[in-house]
Amino acid sequence: GRAFGAGVIGSDDTGHKLLSLFSKRKIDTRGLVVEDKRPTTEKTRIVAHGQQVVRFDRESKKPIEEESRLKILSYIREIAHEVEVVVVSDYNKGVVDRPLIEGLREIFKNRGVIICVDPKSTDFSLYQGLDIITPNQLEAARAVGKEIADSDGLFLVGKTLLERYNFKAVLITRGEEGMSLFERAKEVIHTSLPTKAREVFDVTGAGDTVIGVFALCLAAGANFREAAVLANHAAGIVVGKIGTATVSPEELKNSL
Repeated sequence: GRAFGAGVIGSDDTGHKLLSLFSKRKIDTRGLVVEDKRPTTEKTRIVAHGQQVVRFDRESKKPIEEESRLKILSYIREIAHEVEVVVVSDYNKGVVDRPLIEGLREIFKNRGVIICVDPKSTDFSLYQGLDIITPNQLEAARAVGKEIADSDGLFLVGKTLLERYNFKAVLITRGEEGMSLFERAKEVIHTSLPTKAREVFDVTGAGDTVIGVFALCLAAGANFREAAVLANHAAGIVVGKIGTATVSPEELKNSL
């Protein structure tokens, strides 16, 4: 498979490092637009005795320039015929907005391409009509306006998200409780997946691991439940490592 990157970076050392890292891994960087007056998002974590003490963020949350958005969409339109799955990672840094989401819908309609989104906005109408959403439990509850106190509350939130925003599936990550998959069928199907974590050292990037593995599995032909099972195993591996970690195919195989 091949990965394509799209987004906005600054004309700074961090941006140049990111481009270099992507290039070394043969990730197409033509979709990374440079804004000279914008810093590349950088997070610095101070860790003591294996625990994060404080984090410093260097970033901008201002909306990107319209020209940047048009460049991103133009690039995506150019490569659309090579794409099998899209991951929208919304960190609320000014890149993901309604015009961008509408552009993605327009580009990939009738192509059979699955669009997955890891949300940050509490207004999930922003993501309406995309295929998969992967909120954590708190994000899901806030989006619906209900608390999740038990399994009935969890089912109601998952069902509401599916029906209100027309998603094909909702994958709610639940920390030490694992995750819950809700699928659209004649009746809503709820699959509960207990956590696979043996030891938890650092949850940094666990949500990114979930959506990354889930999307890759879908692109490879897995169904929603199969993809969720593998994503759950992958998350259990990365939280057992310090820092922003990755999962190798061998580690994933050994976990199954």
